[in-house]
Amino acid sequence: MITLAADGGVGEGDWLVAERQTAGRGRQGRAWQSPPGNLYASGLVEVREGDPPASSLALVTGLAVIDALGISSLLLKWPNDVLSGNAKLAGILLERQGDQVVIGVGINLAHYPDLPGRPAISLAALGVTTTTDAAVAALAVTVAQWVETWRTAGLTAIRAAWLERAHPIGTPLSAALPDGTSLDGIFDGLTPDCALQLRLADGTTRVIHAGDVFLI
Repeated sequence: MITLAADGGVGEGDWLVAERQTAGRGRQGRAWQSPPGNLYASGLVEVREGDPPASSLALVTGLAVIDALGISSLLLKWPNDVLSGNAKLAGILLERQGDQVVIGVGINLAHYPDLPGRPAISLAALGVTTTTDAAVAALAVTVAQWVETWRTAGLTAIRAAWLERAHPIGTPLSAALPDGTSLDGIFDGLTPDCALQLRLADGTTRVIHAGDVFLI
């Protein structure tokens, strides 16, 4: 997708869907499993002058995934996971080149990986059946809607909507930081620029702009 975008072969609103990925990757370079039957899709957003920070498109896409699937009980975990209970149903990965951001979305429609310490689930395991065609068609619509909100109403609206769909304030979290350290605390909402607020045991609040976050 990023190559096609650079060459002008795709534009905002276009989506590519793979039946299976042979070189996919997860966050922080983790291995990616992609059995047929799940959704592996990439869409494009053209960053314009005056748009909010491109990194916040992870939150925008999480909102769009929940709306596309139509399951109100799903929860968001900062910055880019969609959960059912404490199990991961979908993940999002952003890749930027110049003013183009590729949004990669993986949704466990039919299968889910069995990874130690990383609970996961599929729509099929929740008793919901859909096709990749139906899922990406719905996702294209909801992403476009939320990107428009992101552009016109800004991060204030995105933050409010995201918090309504997130796990509750006070949820215990562990954050693995880019420098290799980790912090345990409780979820204390988002800053105005949508960074994670983690309240530590000593009562102080740590603002996290990048990291891998786990429910504990």
